[in-house]
Amino acid sequence: MPQDDLETRSVSRVARGGLAAFIIYGAGVGLAYCSQLLIARLVGVDAYGLYAYVMAWVTVLAYFSALGFDVALLRFLPAYEAACAWPLFRGVIRYAERRAMAVSAAIILAGAYVVLAREVSTQLRDTFLIGLLLVPVLALLWIRSSIVRACGGVLWAVAPNRVMRDGVLVGLVALASAGLGWTLDAAAVISATLVGAIIALLFATLGMRKLRPRIIDGVEPAYEAESWRRAALPLVILTAAEALLNRSGVIVLGWFGDTKAAGIYSLAFNIAFVVGLPRVAINTLFAPTISGFHARNEHAMLQRLITRAASWTLAASGFIGIVLFVFAEQFFGWFGADYAAGVPALRILLVGQVLVAAGGSQLHVMTMTGHERSAAVLLVSSTIVNLAASGALVALIGLNGAAIGTAATLILWNLAMATFLSRRLGLKAGVLAFLQLGLKRTERQAAEAPPSVRRALGRLRQSFRV
Repeated sequence: MPQDDLETRSVSRVARGGLAAFIIYGAGVGLAYCSQLLIARLVGVDAYGLYAYVMAWVTVLAYFSALGFDVALLRFLPAYEAACAWPLFRGVIRYAERRAMAVSAAIILAGAYVVLAREVSTQLRDTFLIGLLLVPVLALLWIRSSIVRACGGVLWAVAPNRVMRDGVLVGLVALASAGLGWTLDAAAVISATLVGAIIALLFATLGMRKLRPRIIDGVEPAYEAESWRRAALPLVILTAAEALLNRSGVIVLGWFGDTKAAGIYSLAFNIAFVVGLPRVAINTLFAPTISGFHARNEHAMLQRLITRAASWTLAASGFIGIVLFVFAEQFFGWFGADYAAGVPALRILLVGQVLVAAGGSQLHVMTMTGHERSAAVLLVSSTIVNLAASGALVALIGLNGAAIGTAATLILWNLAMATFLSRRLGLKAGVLAFLQLGLKRTERQAAEAPPSVRRALGRLRQSFRV
């Protein structure tokens, strides 16, 4: 197949797949937004702050418990299926699930000990103890969703985690408050979150059993534990560190005892994260396409794909960011007057997210080209910087300090990845490549211009040098 046709088909596949994923993710984000709206309005800013603080910890711990297999299985399972290595296919699934459950059990015991040993309010204690039960459920949900995705079931993989989990939460909160007239606190809301996650896990399990190759049912599993651990280690560092990076503001504010501000910041970050939705959607098919181009050493085609994907992401993210920036007061007004303090933080985070979108999917480029260890080092370093910066700025200016620390760290992290990609792979990140292509096009047009125009441009360049 000619290179141009291959490039066109690859770009078209990413665009179509990204659009479908955007719709599914959009539905999930819509439901998540509705659930946050209901919770924030119904339980009040203090209870919502407790809930947001606990959920930030639970999410980070669940990513750690998954041990990176929620990503690694996307690499191993297709390879074993292609090689008809069914014992290893079944073995890696069993190994991933058992190890994740063992780590989750240890985290529950350790977390319960820490919570009970500290002097905290009864409401925070109860919310934490219930929230710890979410850790194994979420870890197993993400692992089984990856298994389904590796077997070709995108809808079965995305819908339970992105749509069903928050859909059940919305339904339970609405029923308990509006239907039954109950007064909800943070513990009740996180209990509803646990129920929604369990139901999502049941459907993900059903999808896994429906789509997995039937041949593995009667096969004795085989294990390559050392190889799996070696591949999963940088991935668990990446996923856990990225989750911590995104939630460090909530954790720092809650750790300092200001759970009310933690809830307001969590709401601001969740709204600002909508700007990142186009990049998440594009990444659904962007990652394996990068891997294919890199494996075939098709550097020019890979650069063009990165540039086009970044331009799509920036256009969509920029539009969403401008709308949210302009109507920030109205968005927070829906949640109640107590949340108005989050408007400046939202606008700070929006600026950071749009600038990050201009860099494109640099983390995926690094991991799919075999540089996951370098990606992990940059991400962990950025997370540590974010925690330190957020802690210092929160002590000085409170809520807005967390937003400044996170936005600045996200920008610095993406600049560091852009520098790495340029020096090690010769790839220009995102809009930098787009601007470079535009400059080359302008130079070609200038070279074809009449002599008088070329002389004028030369004098203009000379004046800038002076």
